[in-house]
Amino acid sequence: MAALYEGYTLCRLVPAQNLSNSGIQGIEAERDSDHVVVTDSTRSVTLYKVSDQKPLGSWTVKQGQTLTCPAVYNSQTNEYVAVTDNKVIRIWKEEDILLDKAFKATVSSDVWKVHCVPGGEPVALFQRGAVRLFDSLLSAPQQPIEEVLAQEEAIRWSINIVAETQLFVIYTTEQKGDHFLYLQRLNPNILQRYRLEREEPGLSPLSFSASYRDKHIRLLYLYPNGHVYQSVVSVRGLGAEEGAQALPLPRSLLLGLPVGEGLLEAASALILDEAHVAVVGVPHPSAGSDFLCIWNTNFQTLQAGKEIAGKIYGQLWSYSSKLFIPHGKTLSVIPYECTKSSLASAMGKLRQARTEESKAPTSVPSWNNILHGEKAQPSRTVENRKTRTTRKTQSAPSLTTDQVLEFIKTAPVEEVQKEVEGLFSRADIQDLQPSVGQLASSLVSRSLADPAFYTPSTLAQLVHTQCLCHSVCPDLVLLALEKKDYFLCQLCLQFFPDIPEAVTCACLKAFISMPDIDAEKESLDPDSVSFMDTLISPEHGHLGMQNGFSPTSMEDNCSDALIGGGAVTKTRAEDKETSTAPEQICPVGKHKAVLLNEVLQAPYSDTYLLPHLKDLSSQNVILFLQYLQFLYLKYSQDAFPQMHGFRSPSLTQIMDWVCLLLDSHFTVLVMTPEAKGLLLNLHSFVKSQVKLFSELGKIESSLQELNKMKMKKDVGQYSIEVIELF
Repeated sequence: MAALYEGYTLCRLVPAQNLSNSGIQGIEAERDSDHVVVTDSTRSVTLYKVSDQKPLGSWTVKQGQTLTCPAVYNSQTNEYVAVTDNKVIRIWKEEDILLDKAFKATVSSDVWKVHCVPGGEPVALFQRGAVRLFDSLLSAPQQPIEEVLAQEEAIRWSINIVAETQLFVIYTTEQKGDHFLYLQRLNPNILQRYRLEREEPGLSPLSFSASYRDKHIRLLYLYPNGHVYQSVVSVRGLGAEEGAQALPLPRSLLLGLPVGEGLLEAASALILDEAHVAVVGVPHPSAGSDFLCIWNTNFQTLQAGKEIAGKIYGQLWSYSSKLFIPHGKTLSVIPYECTKSSLASAMGKLRQARTEESKAPTSVPSWNNILHGEKAQPSRTVENRKTRTTRKTQSAPSLTTDQVLEFIKTAPVEEVQKEVEGLFSRADIQDLQPSVGQLASSLVSRSLADPAFYTPSTLAQLVHTQCLCHSVCPDLVLLALEKKDYFLCQLCLQFFPDIPEAVTCACLKAFISMPDIDAEKESLDPDSVSFMDTLISPEHGHLGMQNGFSPTSMEDNCSDALIGGGAVTKTRAEDKETSTAPEQICPVGKHKAVLLNEVLQAPYSDTYLLPHLKDLSSQNVILFLQYLQFLYLKYSQDAFPQMHGFRSPSLTQIMDWVCLLLDSHFTVLVMTPEAKGLLLNLHSFVKSQVKLFSELGKIESSLQELNKMKMKKDVGQYSIEVIELF
């Protein structure tokens, strides 16, 4: 249950002329639950004692200077910190009167916001995404600040959170309609980037809120269409390596709020506890006007509401069970209370039983009694039904997630599989999202400790939920390799966006070294197998010319390419004697090729992947290059089908891997006689590409003129047009 109590005015506001904003930049907690620091949008910082609704101190910057981020209180030093004109950091104590005489330092880059958790050190978040602790920043204020964000990417919201004694700076950004979440861990510095799923075209989140619970950071965001989503990120899920590639961030719909006519313009949703969310600027379901409401997210019910007079600015803060909301020309404080709810209490149907009834042994409460007010009729039938239900429950108990986790530690394989599958059949996958990682970690830990224990189908089911990633369960892929469960390896490569380069290379080494006979016994993803069936089918064996390259031109060019003093003297007559060139035959089995394709599509960073590629043997590198050459030749056919429905590597991915292998093993390949013909073929391919681009460059200006020409609107059913190129 939740309740909103009688509110009171903390201070008057000076909003913008057109009421476009409240005139408040931010409100931050101070030394205790009864003090807050309020920063206005221009020049003033004021300390208030909330219970007395009176200011205890106020500080103003000079005319012409502007406060560009909310002031915060550093409880370690009992000082206040603010930023003026984006780059000037100001630090002062409560007894200081003039900010001009207080400490100030100018930094080299624009600051977005300063954050400070109680008892922690202030942290500066720069507009381009870099983060600095204050001690290190003030020791060298003019130190260069790196740019983390891409061009045209801007921060929209940020917060500071302590999770398991670890400090996190969390912020969201926007770039060309896409929204991203950044999690910056400090000491050690680890940055992870996530991409938020898109809502309806043109809709951006109106507000964000974040909390930490059960080893997960929970992000809550509200859209103009009234949809409130939650995304969950495991604190343990942050990898040790930074990467520019954004990971997809799954979301679940918590609430669908009423919006009335049109879309919301100024609204905010704020997490209060694990089951309650405060929302302002959204119409009341029945009253219609703008209200401050508290919703129960577990039961999708409105628990408390209070009408707010005046203009709503979409701002909301919460400290010490008090909501701070600017509206009209007033900053109001509204105390609230949230308690744990049952379904009956959330629906307002909970009734207190009388003492006499509670003592009666035959009184059996029922949902009819709770929901519809019907009196319980004690009877033998009810008792018998209860007895039968109890016996049924005892024969087939439904375990909770925590019970299943304990069950995994000791139970046999068959029973574990049965209980995990039963858990998934009883609950919605979104409800189990935080538990998927725990289940997978428990299964993997048991499998590593007990070689006789292994649950391949259950692990595959967990990976299929797409709620797992490598960082949450880092031993899963290595366990699959150890058990030679290549189907599970394939699933992990498909669904895990954060597999380290070392693990990717371990998969490559296992796949390329596996005998084709063993690979064909594996049951793999049908779509991937269908792609290879089509690729190696005889009807697609004839190669035409595309991108200026064909096997014929390759062999013609090979005649004058020398490597290590050798020359190619193969003639066209010799080529006619063989119906199919060796390059056109897949050098590996179909199922092995499917697994190699998954490696080609895995995300990676060149810097981290190259050292691990050097561990491959020269025979494996040659075989892999031969397969990549085969893929390129197939992709270069004029008749090659563009099968978008199948999972397959792109031409760019193929060529990137060719470059990676040559970079990591070029010296060894040049000295290996078996690689001579392969290198000649690759050399001739590059030569043909250079020749093609050279020819295209000659007619570049003519092609540009064609683009500028205006096409005639009415050409009829048939026409001949002469175009002169000068």
